[in-house]
Amino acid sequence: MYPLPRILYQMFLHRNDPKPNFGDIMETHHICWPWDLDIFWELNNGRTLTLYDIGRMVLGQSSELLDVLKKKGWGLTVAGSCPRYRRRIRLFDRFTMKTRAVCWDDKFMYLEQSMWKRNGECASHVLIRAALTDKNGIVNPALVAAEMGHTGPSPDMPDWIAAWSAAETQRPWPPMQD
Repeated sequence: MYPLPRILYQMFLHRNDPKPNFGDIMETHHICWPWDLDIFWELNNGRTLTLYDIGRMVLGQSSELLDVLKKKGWGLTVAGSCPRYRRRIRLFDRFTMKTRAVCWDDKFMYLEQSMWKRNGECASHVLIRAALTDKNGIVNPALVAAEMGHTGPSPDMPDWIAAWSAAETQRPWPPMQD
């Protein structure tokens, strides 16, 4: 089941947070519940990606992105993700999620998210490529940034994000055709 109550709870907790600047880190705090576990009694990798949705929704609310999307009739979709898992999060572990917008290109916004255990270890990290859409397709992220008050060009794209983005352009689509 999708964790709608968790999203609503986190959005309620952060409803009065100050508006972050582009690139600021938004922190949310979570607990690994029994329904988040896989058969090895640790946070399921699929649930991890679902929980990352919560961090992006809270950032979208605080940055006023959700207001812009509603006003303009735009949508938001994940167009790609590149997760990395390094440490287990187990039942009832508390962890902090960090979320930030990094940069954009002509089609996508790039967001970075991570989960941190209480002992300071990074448990997982994900790079998200998000597309903003309207009835005609992808909306240029620079227009979205301008609507949110960010004037000027995108911050520089880190080399590791540029390399991943370039690799994605070489990936066949549709996949596995005979």
